[in-house]
Amino acid sequence: MAQPMLDHPTLPRVKAAFSDVRFLATEFRGQTTLVVPKDQLHQVLRFLRDDPECDYNFLSDVTGVDYLGYPAKQPGRFAVVYLLVSHARGRRLTVKTYLDPTIDTSGIDPDPALEVDSATDIWPGAEWREREVYDMFGIRFRNHPDLRRILTWKDYPAHPLRKDYPLRGRGERETYRIVERDQA
Repeated sequence: MAQPMLDHPTLPRVKAAFSDVRFLATEFRGQTTLVVPKDQLHQVLRFLRDDPECDYNFLSDVTGVDYLGYPAKQPGRFAVVYLLVSHARGRRLTVKTYLDPTIDTSGIDPDPALEVDSATDIWPGAEWREREVYDMFGIRFRNHPDLRRILTWKDYPAHPLRKDYPLRGRGERETYRIVERDQA
């Protein structure tokens, strides 16, 4: 059975602008997702904002996904997901890129394969959202103006939303330093 053509008006514009790039696109419950190779991600995001026919002027969210143990095969273990909105066109688009780690992910050692370009120069509001993805998943954003932890403390020994992180932690709750209100 042939795959039905997706009718999101942004997809032909992106394909025409990046004719040499191989994209994947899916639709689920009326929401379209464009899967972009990580080396083309920044250029595609900029195009989606700057092209007058696309005009995705609002970055609604940036999040990460860990597909470890996911029942269906994915192109990579991790994904960085951008939720875009075009107010002028009344459209939404999800943009996703996949990343595959090259080293053990149970620690905090930076993996060069878990790195994408920051979107803060396209949408300044990406700053805190990218910091959250970095803190929780360990995915780094090149050229981010202030990439540091935002939800856990500076020396937190892991990235807690990775699926190989133990549900009860590794003793962090038992060994953290309590800060009293008058010391904060």
